[in-house]
Amino acid sequence: MSLSKTRSRLMDPPASPTERSDEDVPEEFKSVKFGTMVVIEWRALLESRSAKLKIVTKLLIIAEVGAILWLLKTLLVKVLASNFHVKAFFDRIQDSLFNQFVIETLSAPPVYDDQGQDEEEIQNAGISMPFNVQGTAFARSKSGTSNTSTLQRAPNGYSSRLSEPNHNPNKKQDEGITIDHLHKLNQNNVSAWNMKRLIKIIRHGALTTLDEQIVGVTAQDDESTTRIRSEAEAKAAAKKIFCNVAKPFSRYIYLDDLMRFMREDEAERTLSLFEGGIDDERISKKSMKNWVVNAFRERRALSLTLGDTKSAVNKLHKMVNVIVSIIIVIFGFIFLNIISSQSLLFLSSQVVVVAFVFGNTCKNIFESIVFLFVIHPFDVGDRCEIDGVQMVVEEINILTTVFLRFDNQKIVFPNYILLTKPIHNYYRSPDMGDGIELCFHIATPAEKIVVIRQRITSYIENKKEHWYPKPMVILKDTDGLNMLRIAVWLQHRMNHQDMGERWVRRALLIEECVKIFREMDIEYRVYPMNVNVTSIPTLNYAQVSPPSWNAPPPDSGKQVVVP
Repeated sequence: MSLSKTRSRLMDPPASPTERSDEDVPEEFKSVKFGTMVVIEWRALLESRSAKLKIVTKLLIIAEVGAILWLLKTLLVKVLASNFHVKAFFDRIQDSLFNQFVIETLSAPPVYDDQGQDEEEIQNAGISMPFNVQGTAFARSKSGTSNTSTLQRAPNGYSSRLSEPNHNPNKKQDEGITIDHLHKLNQNNVSAWNMKRLIKIIRHGALTTLDEQIVGVTAQDDESTTRIRSEAEAKAAAKKIFCNVAKPFSRYIYLDDLMRFMREDEAERTLSLFEGGIDDERISKKSMKNWVVNAFRERRALSLTLGDTKSAVNKLHKMVNVIVSIIIVIFGFIFLNIISSQSLLFLSSQVVVVAFVFGNTCKNIFESIVFLFVIHPFDVGDRCEIDGVQMVVEEINILTTVFLRFDNQKIVFPNYILLTKPIHNYYRSPDMGDGIELCFHIATPAEKIVVIRQRITSYIENKKEHWYPKPMVILKDTDGLNMLRIAVWLQHRMNHQDMGERWVRRALLIEECVKIFREMDIEYRVYPMNVNVTSIPTLNYAQVSPPSWNAPPPDSGKQVVVP
């Protein structure tokens, strides 16, 4: 990515993929298989008495050994990359795909009660229908969308299938993975094939909403209208989902409303995703909007992270290609007796010279690889603090990392330098704490302080969606002889990844404290102080007055005659 780009890619909608370069079977397998067959046929059909035929045989053996080394190199890189993806991204991918399932399921028509209500209405009207006609009349489209959607509901209504969108009509559509299968996967039992499919869904798919009421649009138009490509579209989708799930004239979504769209276990897990969902057992419109926006941000950041990781793995693969190619060439020269032991000794001495010149560069590259694939302290979109400066990860490369400061200034750090610095990652932190300090005059009555402490505690405990209960309100310190410092220590129900939301919640708490102070008639006043004067020294006005006060008036030049 070019650093001259004016906008952050974390703010831009993800681009739709136009090509696929991954192959199910690596070419190295085909090369080894073909080379083995050629060598066997050559040795079986042709004699090796001729010198030229011996050279050809050696060349074939060199090619076969090179293909085997190339295959081992490819397998090693792919296995290490797969293990890295599983350990670093599997949990985030699983959560993101479940969020996608929730959004698409809740935006579609209900699954479990519409059919029974329609049948009951027709039966109450006195109309009788044959059994086979009822099945046709009340059959609901279980797909929930057009062929371009990423979710397909199974005919039994109990499972949903997640797959990547098929942008190439000539390519066979991937069968995807069911949501029930996704629930059963973990880091221990997920295969490399399934992990590859999950990564494809994240990288090449997007959050979408399902609307079966749109009629007369093509598949391409339907995909463009239902895909969530920005935070504004995420807010609009949240509003539609809330209106689709909540009962008429209801301000909240309850567990019974969710169970019209999904199973009970899925509904309970969905309820736990929202602010105050577990404590209040309901979902407000604001909570729905915040959750959909956060799901969109998480999906976009995860897609960018997987893209950057794939680019880094490809660059690492190219570096290994160069090393393996050099090994194959040296092996070929030795096997063909082109270079002798003396020449090999001379080449080794030259390698020492090259290592002396480029040793520091190789060391930095190795440290960058260790930092990126072994330590891996952050991903794209994580808020980090380095040297006291808070920044958001914008782009990760194999040698450098690009950060965005609070004013969107881009800062590029070499990875080998980041290896030596402590990195504070807010995204990976658990629910974090916060605190404010309040100052009172020492003459404030103790009864008022007790009431203030109780009201602050009551306010925090009533905001269950924002704070954990039982905050600490303690007398922290005294300032001189006229001021008391009272500290309020409390814990958010989130970390500080969304720093704006943290300051909004903290501001609401401070506003409530100010309101309590005014109601308790506690304001900033300069209290009178007693000043005791024991003695007053006698002043000599001749010494303290200006000299001009005691001097005679100047002569004005006029003569005064006294009669």
